[in-house]
Amino acid sequence: MAFCGHGIPLNRASKLLGLPALRWRVGMAFARFVVSPTVLAQQLQPAAPTSIAASTLKSVVVTGSGSERELQGVPATIDLVEGDDLDPARVQDLRDLVRELPNVSVLRQPQHFNAVMRGGVGNGREGNAGFNIRGLEGNRVLLTVNGIRVPCELSSGVFGSAAFGREHHDLGLISRVEILRSASSALFGSDGLAGMVAMPASPSEPKDLLQAGQTLGARVGLRLDSEDASRCLGATLADAARESLQWLGSVQIGRSRELDNQGVNTSLNSNRTAPNPQRDCQLSALGKLVYGPSAASKHILALEHVDKSGEVEGYTGRSLTAAGVQDLDGNHEMQRIRLSWDGRFKTDVHWPRDLRALLAYQVADSEQVASEQRTVVPNLRQRNVAHQEKLLQGVLQAQATRAVSANGSQKTVCGLDISVTALHNPVTGIAPPSFESYPLQRFPRTRESNTSLFVQSELASTRWRVIPALRYDRFSLKPQSSPLYPLSPASLSASALSPKLGVIRRADDNWSVFGNLAAGFKAPSPLQLNNFFENVFGNFKTLSNPNLKPERSRTAELCARGNRGSTEWEASVFAGRYKNFIEELVLLGGTGAPGSPILFQSINRGQVRLSGFEFNGKTALNAATDLRWGYGQIKGTDTALDQPLNSVNPPKLVLGMDHKWQDWTLGASLIHVASKSAKHINNTLTGGQQQFATPPHTTLGLSASWRLRLGLKLSAAVRNLTDRT
Repeated sequence: MAFCGHGIPLNRASKLLGLPALRWRVGMAFARFVVSPTVLAQQLQPAAPTSIAASTLKSVVVTGSGSERELQGVPATIDLVEGDDLDPARVQDLRDLVRELPNVSVLRQPQHFNAVMRGGVGNGREGNAGFNIRGLEGNRVLLTVNGIRVPCELSSGVFGSAAFGREHHDLGLISRVEILRSASSALFGSDGLAGMVAMPASPSEPKDLLQAGQTLGARVGLRLDSEDASRCLGATLADAARESLQWLGSVQIGRSRELDNQGVNTSLNSNRTAPNPQRDCQLSALGKLVYGPSAASKHILALEHVDKSGEVEGYTGRSLTAAGVQDLDGNHEMQRIRLSWDGRFKTDVHWPRDLRALLAYQVADSEQVASEQRTVVPNLRQRNVAHQEKLLQGVLQAQATRAVSANGSQKTVCGLDISVTALHNPVTGIAPPSFESYPLQRFPRTRESNTSLFVQSELASTRWRVIPALRYDRFSLKPQSSPLYPLSPASLSASALSPKLGVIRRADDNWSVFGNLAAGFKAPSPLQLNNFFENVFGNFKTLSNPNLKPERSRTAELCARGNRGSTEWEASVFAGRYKNFIEELVLLGGTGAPGSPILFQSINRGQVRLSGFEFNGKTALNAATDLRWGYGQIKGTDTALDQPLNSVNPPKLVLGMDHKWQDWTLGASLIHVASKSAKHINNTLTGGQQQFATPPHTTLGLSASWRLRLGLKLSAAVRNLTDRT
């Protein structure tokens, strides 16, 4: 391992020795506190258990109740990833984050691009597109960083060749991740039909980085990954010299190359199966200032900047002959800047006792550029596709708790959530295809406004907890007319009430049962409403749809949690119905003959049904060894087509073991994914092309961490030890 780390990637060294092509990772965490060096850094202490069930140190979550709450007191399935589970050797991107979570995944899109759309190939560089929770993905998953909405995913399919994912953050700046399964959040948004992923920035406050008695501290981390030859360095400095004023600064720098695969053909043309050469870099910074003039008020100012860029040499886009495309290059860049103020106040009146105000301004700007050198005129073609979002979000929340009996209490939370987003998708370039002219817009500039009112009342006793909630949402999409968008843009507005109900019955101190019923409500995106693409020579085009309806959902979940002896477990069953499901670019009709263009449009499909189950837990085999296990399975059906839902993942089984020995922690994980057979795939929407049916596969991974001394830890992980394709 050390030898390979000095210049020969382990996968290449393994090939030289005739061994499988291993994927390895190394992470190093170093922390030193200059005021009190005898105290060990907090983040290097043994992490609190983060399993679903109860533990000695109770894990707390925020997404289920709007304030910190023990996981056992929330009537929803929430995966909490923090502490050692965020070790950089284990987790370096979104896919690693959910690798061992049944019924949760992250789709990684390939680097398919060119300067014009050809044969359905060339739809962008989406990367880690976003989360899939219980069979639903994309913008149906609500994603927030520090309570601020992350920019949406933009993908227009083959028409327009635009594909922008949701990786607008840096995990080096994230302290914990809460994954709420199913649409059960009245406090944060009804548009998360599949659920919610909340990522607070790291740490929440500067003092969280320090131990008692410390006023100044630092943390440094280094991580390496052979999958894409990434090298990342992060440093954080925190100061809490004054109780009323604290500050924190964090910087993360990273470099990486193309993602390795098992392709062996290195031809410099479309026969190539090895990865295209790629260079990526990122720079992220976070600054926080916490001012607490009194015990009754606190103000948190935060400034975050994330910058990611890269370039690709597209050998696979080159022609096989001397004619056609001779060179293909791609560049992409994403920048996100967020400025926010988080104010928290305590009052002396009965209602409200606690107030929170959040105000944020966020700008996200992404651009993808493809350039072609050709032997025919025009010799140079270039296309620039951009996705721009400007967000202004304000949240006001009030809460209070009162006793209603000797063993009962009532906690009420209510608030107002307003957001205004300006979206823009310009396309520019050099020598466009003959049926288009630059610049243009795939959808017009659009202002999206959302206003929400919410209230949640929590009635708790010794054994029961009943949590009814209601959220009112109203949205409007107002496009601007523009000469770059030749259609008449459609506007849209609607509103809805989304009730939710959660119930927990704690049978005794060892196990409990909970259930929840929830409604969801999601507006169409500007691209779904006003997608524009037209090929006058091929005689086909897209149409806007002013009659498009918001998607709605009704979900139910029943779950049991237990803690018997050395075993902690959780098992749940769930089902959901999704009405007015939006499908993009559906063929409406037309023959392609003159006067009868082939028409495509986003439409409401009717209903989609999803159901499934999952269970997971942990067993302490002895004082030093834990066994982890989990399994999940889903069935999804598009009832309008009587076809399976393609976004449903196959069943996944996870087994893991962790063993502590002196200053070492050793781990192993086995992940088995069942096949995605033909009967579970809908090929009616793929233009006659058969979707690849994934065979079953099993991967094995190993990990280890070593505390070299106080404040210094070295960790490493090997993925896919069996070299499974």
